[in-house]
Amino acid sequence: MRGDILQNSHGANLFEIAQKNHVDINEIMDFSSNINPLSPSPRALKFLKENLDLIRTYPDPSYNNLKNSISSYVHCHKDHIILGLGATELLINFINIIDPKKSLILSPSYSEYENNLRNIGSQIYYYQLNFDNNFKISCDYIIDFINKNNIELFVFSNPNNPTGSILTNTEIKKILNKTKAYIIVDETYIEFTDMDIYSCTNLISSFDRLIVTRGTSKFFGIPGLRLGYSLNSNVEIIEKFKKNQVLWQINICADIMGQEMFKDKEYIERVFKYITDQRLKLTDEIKKINNLMPIESKGNFILVKVLKGTNKIIVEKLKKDLIFVRDCSNFKGLDDTYFRFCILDTKSNEIFIKKLKDIKL
Repeated sequence: MRGDILQNSHGANLFEIAQKNHVDINEIMDFSSNINPLSPSPRALKFLKENLDLIRTYPDPSYNNLKNSISSYVHCHKDHIILGLGATELLINFINIIDPKKSLILSPSYSEYENNLRNIGSQIYYYQLNFDNNFKISCDYIIDFINKNNIELFVFSNPNNPTGSILTNTEIKKILNKTKAYIIVDETYIEFTDMDIYSCTNLISSFDRLIVTRGTSKFFGIPGLRLGYSLNSNVEIIEKFKKNQVLWQINICADIMGQEMFKDKEYIERVFKYITDQRLKLTDEIKKINNLMPIESKGNFILVKVLKGTNKIIVEKLKKDLIFVRDCSNFKGLDDTYFRFCILDTKSNEIFIKKLKDIKL
């Protein structure tokens, strides 16, 4: 059947969909994977093309130029940076190192947090976000819960996927000050927000129980290069992490791109403005559609509640046109009345809204 979806926790498998439907991958509109629709940084691409001959050499094992670029970008000391093959790989390693007996995660949230905490035998507690409260996160509730239950690790995405909920860096600082728990903040989507208000990289040097992880797939639009980094000031954790790191883990193309990508301020500002403008516009458009309620989001994605019935008719009708959204029924804490879509280019966004309006709900 045309449009049959093959999906994992990271979105649609475009290669299998294209092969199964005998179409070019570019004919598929993937609203499920949360990747910046604008091309990667032109400055970084130019730098990569100019240095492609370096694929004949090994990368610098210390990745000094890449770390210097990241250090300037996040305003953190270079010694606090650890590189990895994306945010998820880093998260897994930090969870293994901390090895918490008791842990707290948001629900719904990215499934890999729960999967990896379960793998190490941690007792997992869930902070259930709910529709009635617009999926907002209460800082005071988290503090009280951590202290009452002796939670050793709180791990969450900021903004949270799939709800788009968020904590300010002031609130995160309050949690650190009023609890003894380690906190891992997955800032995969933070660059789509006002980072002065929400990013907690400025807290790294003050709290050795804080770990921030980031990827480059979503905001910088380079999932194929597999580049992530983390920030923390805990010397013991850094040393334990480095003992298990593989030499030349980051390939030289990712190294070269990263050296320039984080310096491209014009590109970074352009992506932020585009996503912010489109998020507001698309939220307003969804509000006009009968039976659909968009949830306020700070990410490059929007969670939508189907007020009567389920998401099935929407998911099925869209995929017949090779338009893929994220069915959220397999998120813990959600059900088949929710779907999530991300922001693509303006033409695709317009087609998506038109197709949604054409569906009789």
